[in-house]
Amino acid sequence: MYDEDDLAAIREGRTEWEEETLGPVLDAYGERRERFATVSNLEVDRLYTPADVADLDYAEDLGFPGEEPFTRGPYPTMYRGRTWTMRQFAGFGTAEETNERFHYLIDEGQTGLSTAFDMPSLMGLDSDDEMSDGEVGKEGVAVDTLRDMEILFDGIDLGEVSTSFTINPSAPVIYAMYIALADQQGVPREEIRGTLQNDMLKEFIAQKEWVVPPEPSLSVVTDVIEFAVAETPTFKPVSVSGYHIREAGSTAVQELAFTLADGFAYVEDCLERGLDVDEFGPQLSFFFNSHNSIFEEVAKFRAGRRIYARIMDEWYGADEPAAKQLKFHTQTAGQSLTAQQPLNNVVRVTIQALAGVMGGSQSLHTNSFDEALALPSEEAVRVALRTQQIIAEESGAADIVDPMGGSFAIEALTDEVEQQTMAYIEEIKEMGDGSVRDGVLEGIRQGYFHREIQDSAYEYQERVDDGEEIVVGVNKYTIEEDTEPDILKVDDDVQERQRERLAEVKADRDDEAVADALESVREAIANDENVMPSIIAAVKAYATMGEIMAVFEEYYGSYQETVGLA
Repeated sequence: MYDEDDLAAIREGRTEWEEETLGPVLDAYGERRERFATVSNLEVDRLYTPADVADLDYAEDLGFPGEEPFTRGPYPTMYRGRTWTMRQFAGFGTAEETNERFHYLIDEGQTGLSTAFDMPSLMGLDSDDEMSDGEVGKEGVAVDTLRDMEILFDGIDLGEVSTSFTINPSAPVIYAMYIALADQQGVPREEIRGTLQNDMLKEFIAQKEWVVPPEPSLSVVTDVIEFAVAETPTFKPVSVSGYHIREAGSTAVQELAFTLADGFAYVEDCLERGLDVDEFGPQLSFFFNSHNSIFEEVAKFRAGRRIYARIMDEWYGADEPAAKQLKFHTQTAGQSLTAQQPLNNVVRVTIQALAGVMGGSQSLHTNSFDEALALPSEEAVRVALRTQQIIAEESGAADIVDPMGGSFAIEALTDEVEQQTMAYIEEIKEMGDGSVRDGVLEGIRQGYFHREIQDSAYEYQERVDDGEEIVVGVNKYTIEEDTEPDILKVDDDVQERQRERLAEVKADRDDEAVADALESVREAIANDENVMPSIIAAVKAYATMGEIMAVFEEYYGSYQETVGLA
């Protein structure tokens, strides 16, 4: 690095440059705007020099890929070994229709499956529940029983594919169905690969889908982690999700801070359960948003890895490198996509995907250009997948490990994001009297996270309304008329077809076996036992999603959010 004499010379040189070279140009022409900032409103300097990273210690702060603190990546070769998993989100209508989309994506070169569920499934309701009316199969696939899961993965070997499930309150039921299906296929449980989102703390902070209150929800998440460590060691039992926090309107720093805090809350709950951090730590995964400000996003990912490695080591005593590696899936920013001039979204998604790649993501979903209008069409999802493939095969971005490392701007922004993120985490920890877990739960009770995100979302919208934040095609470069692309339309008879199948399953199953299985779930809850074995037995008896989740609600009660405004 540079010594003090070097830095003094650089600072002196910059002063001279500002007076002699920059000054006359600013006087004559000015700049495009008075203030430059990221989409999160993090102000960026005109120029960065070694003086901006004077305190950087290469060994302590950067190191080498695959070595602590993993700033430069969790693996030594990164994408030179193999590219990230290309995992396009897919799901609509019935299991048959989504199975067809799965096969299409696999044929087009996708390397991992990612499952979107409809709202009733997300909320633990059956398709024949009156609350499900009009929503069956609309925003994802409807899954009521193991029969749906059998159809969903028809012709797909669970031993050969990695599958992600974006579902939270009813995640244990979906996980149980996947295990039951693997058992049917004869795939050993230790060989199934994939990720279960299963991040209930994020739900109370941002996405707002829940069945029971926060504390029992957290306990069930820990049950799933405990079970996965013992039974499905190559399956990720939780994906701690900042994506939805960002989509709700947070800044990049808030997304990173609140997500890491949630992750540390799960770590503390597992430790209190008596689990070994070096055993469960490697199975934790994370999920982040990638927005338009490319340098801020790269800095966010790099800062996140550094923070995670240090805290897992210093606070929680992790020894195994795998327990200190922040491994994550990235999805491009749905909130940034516009219904106006939707083809512009192809460019937005490309920029965001490139940020995810240069930031070192392990897995990536690229949104489709028509997602502000409907679920993705076949053409749109192919373009989204091709975007990833072009980045991987043609851009060269995958050929250099941490290609932006060492940039004065990137390193300065990484430091700034780290400092601001740690300030939030320490504040949350103080709210819990030294426990991050208790601080997160207290923050949920107080509406702390809600207010922080709400304020950031409001400030962003003000900047858009004032024209300070440009959204191409919305508040600048607008056109009078635009041609709407062909969009996917879910058949109107999906609900009827799904309800008919559910009725057939209920008519064919052994009702006494179902009742016994549900009673076993109830006993596991009451006796404070791990609920996963009893849920697996219930789904194998073809108990429904709604029947199983109703047992939890009957025991713990429902939850009503109370949020006060600042």
